[in-house]
Amino acid sequence: MSPPCRVLVLNERDPLHPAAGGAEVHISEICSRLASQGFEFTLAACGFRGAPAREVLHGLEIRRLGPLLAYYPRAAWMCARDTRRGRFDLVVEHLNKVPFLSPVLSAVPVVAVCHHLFGFSAFLQVAWPIAAGVVMAEKLVPACYKKSAFVAVSESTRDDLVARGIPRERVRIVHNGIRPPKLWLEPPSRRGPRVAYLGRLEPYKRVDVMLAALKTLVPRFPELEVVIVGRGTDRPRLEDAARRLGIAERTRFRGFVSDAERDAILASTRVCVCPSVKEGWGITVIEANSFGVPVVATDAPGLRDAVRDGDTGFLVPEGDVAVFAERIGRVLADNAVADRMSQAGLAWSQRFDWDSAARAMAAVFESARVHA
Repeated sequence: MSPPCRVLVLNERDPLHPAAGGAEVHISEICSRLASQGFEFTLAACGFRGAPAREVLHGLEIRRLGPLLAYYPRAAWMCARDTRRGRFDLVVEHLNKVPFLSPVLSAVPVVAVCHHLFGFSAFLQVAWPIAAGVVMAEKLVPACYKKSAFVAVSESTRDDLVARGIPRERVRIVHNGIRPPKLWLEPPSRRGPRVAYLGRLEPYKRVDVMLAALKTLVPRFPELEVVIVGRGTDRPRLEDAARRLGIAERTRFRGFVSDAERDAILASTRVCVCPSVKEGWGITVIEANSFGVPVVATDAPGLRDAVRDGDTGFLVPEGDVAVFAERIGRVLADNAVADRMSQAGLAWSQRFDWDSAARAMAAVFESARVHA
């Protein structure tokens, strides 16, 4: 087996970025484990206010290449220049925002880690000219990455890649992991009527659908409490929506919280909701299950892989407020259903761990180098 290699990681944000999400968790967890085995990782990311140009995090060297408008051309130049100068043996590109099209630039093999491609859901997130640009860039993926190995974080993501023209045999599924909780957990039947959302607050996450559904449940559950954990551009609109719906006094926007605070919230939550229209996998779904929390989520790519409908939670048609309300209400009202789903979720979550994911990623890296 060849020795561990020097890897250039391309991803818009680093794990310390204020808007870091699932892709950044993946980078942190995988790189920290493989760095201990001798791999050398350098992450090219954009800068943010107060961040140094260079920083080392758990064996991952972060190089911040300036503001977002300058970042993509600088990252492209770094990829082209430094792979030709022999500074890297492999490029790992994370496909979850704008494709870098790194195989066109790189002089070394490329592994594309695909969390999800936006497709037309990009129009829910950004202005239409930018969304159109993202859609057009994604259409170039099959041609530009025709010699690259792919890693998909879910079956839905793999199927999307195959539908776009990537051969199925070139796509390896490596599920994200979680860190198992260290708290003692009460069954949901002993928890109060708390409903939680954890994740980015962005338009395509459709947290407004959850709020509208919960509004209809207040008469049945007068002690209903809503906790929203996360930050993002959609928070002001969601706070306004809570006021208009008359549930602001029972809705707490917690913003960013520490891992310990998040764990305490999940340990006392009856049901989590994920109304997003598209996810790569849904780390927060499995994290909620690991705390014995059933999840009601959109029947959407990624989420339909993370939620076992009727077993660990419920899947609901996109944007259907009435069905979201009915399914959430069922978990809140029926102790037997809540506890059954809690036990199933606990068992399901135990299948996913970062050590296994890191071993699988190392195998993909090695194969990409050998077959270059």
